[in-house]
Amino acid sequence: MTNTWILTTDERIANLVETAAAIGGTITVIAVAPSAPAVGGVDSVIHVPTAENVPAEAYAGVVAGLLTDAKGDVILAANRPAERSFAGAAAAALALPVVVGATSVSAEGAEVARYGGLTNETVAFKGAVLVLEGGAAVEADGPAAQAHEGTPMGAEVVDVQPSGSGPANLAAARRIVSCGRGFKAEEDLALAQALADALGAEIACSRPLAEGTAWMSKDRYVGVSGMHVSPDVYVALGISGQVQHTSGMADSKVVVAINNDANAPIFQISDYGIVGDIYDVVPALTAALS
Repeated sequence: MTNTWILTTDERIANLVETAAAIGGTITVIAVAPSAPAVGGVDSVIHVPTAENVPAEAYAGVVAGLLTDAKGDVILAANRPAERSFAGAAAAALALPVVVGATSVSAEGAEVARYGGLTNETVAFKGAVLVLEGGAAVEADGPAAQAHEGTPMGAEVVDVQPSGSGPANLAAARRIVSCGRGFKAEEDLALAQALADALGAEIACSRPLAEGTAWMSKDRYVGVSGMHVSPDVYVALGISGQVQHTSGMADSKVVVAINNDANAPIFQISDYGIVGDIYDVVPALTAALS
C-alpha cells in the first residue's frame, strides 16, 4: 500500500491531510519548525527543530534524509517557500518527479492543470513529490511528535524586512476581494480593504499588482503561477479576466465582478457583474454592507 508523507513548517495543512486520507496508507508529517505543531488526522509526526536564526530551508537535506525509504510513496509539500525547497531536495534525493498544479491526486497518479487551466493532463506515477496548497490549520488532536535532530546547511538569517501587507492564507479563505489594474494608485487599495473588512474577506490581487507595481506581497497574487483558490465568494475589482488570472480562481463558488469595461472577459465567468467605475461602486457596496 502506498503511504503518504507531508512536508510542512506549521499546522496549515488541512488540504494536504485531506488529500493524504483519500490516497490511503499511513500518513506521516515531517514538520520543520522551532516547536512541534499539533497535527490531527495523521498517523505520526516527525519534528525537526530549527535553531535560532537558521531558516527552515537550510534543513532541506535533513528532510530528504528522512525520506530515504519513501521512493514509491506520495510526498506532499505545502506550496510555500520553505516547503518547496523540501520538495526539491526530496525529489532530487529519490529521483522522483515533481508535480505542480494537481487538481486531484491518487496513489497512482494525478490530474494536473495545464496551459493556464485550459485543460487537464493525467499524470501516472509510482512515487512522486506534489506541491499543493496547504489550506487551513488542522485540528490539534493528533499524535505526539517524535523529535529528530539534524544538521542544517550553513545558512543564517541576517535581516528581516516585513512586507507591505500581512501574511496571507488565501487557500483557506472563504471570501476574497481581489484587486487588479483598475486601481490607479497604491493608496486607492484602501477602498478594497474597506470592502474586504465589511465582508470578512481576505485581500488579494492579480499578477501586475504583486510583481509589477509591488503594491501587494506575492503571497496575495492569484493566478496561474500564483495562488489557486476556491472561496465561497470571490470579488474581482478592476480585473479584466485573462486566463492567466482566472485559472487561479476558477473553482470559486460565486464570482462577483466590477469593471468599467462591459466586454471584459471576467464577466463571462461571473455569477454577478456590475459595469461601472470601481471608485464609485466599491464605496457604495461597502456602505451597504456596513
